[in-house]
Amino acid sequence: MTDTKTESGTQRAGTARGDQSSAATQGRTSIADNVVAKIAGMAAREVGGVYKMGGGAARALGAVRDRLPGTGGTGVNQGVSVEVGERQAAVDIDLVVEYGVAIPDLAAGVRRNVIAAVERMTGLEVAEVNVTVDDIHLPGDDSESDDDARSSRVQ
Repeated sequence: MTDTKTESGTQRAGTARGDQSSAATQGRTSIADNVVAKIAGMAAREVGGVYKMGGGAARALGAVRDRLPGTGGTGVNQGVSVEVGERQAAVDIDLVVEYGVAIPDLAAGVRRNVIAAVERMTGLEVAEVNVTVDDIHLPGDDSESDDDARSSRVQ
């Protein structure tokens, strides 16, 4: 952040996290890491071809959390980790893709969507979005069909 001298004293030329310079004298805006992670998670889920978010352990924990009453279900930021500075953010996303989707195109689409959403909503510059594909969802791989098969064997 740079300071500039004016006749009335020191005025901030820029503020943390994307505030306009005219608002610098009126206060500071802080954006929590969790907020940026939720924005990034929602933006990644909007891209066609993303089946689920999170690595294997995160998805397993999410499945257990979904079954517990009062837990609110799977978090929007599952599979997303962020590092937020004063002016920039870095995002890491773990996801499962649908079978047949071109993974490089999907990753590029996720990057574009996440960068646009985070920069628009927070004013932070997104330094990088790292996409890790942990698994691929095959047709007929739904866990509901596995549950039906188990319940039909035991009557």
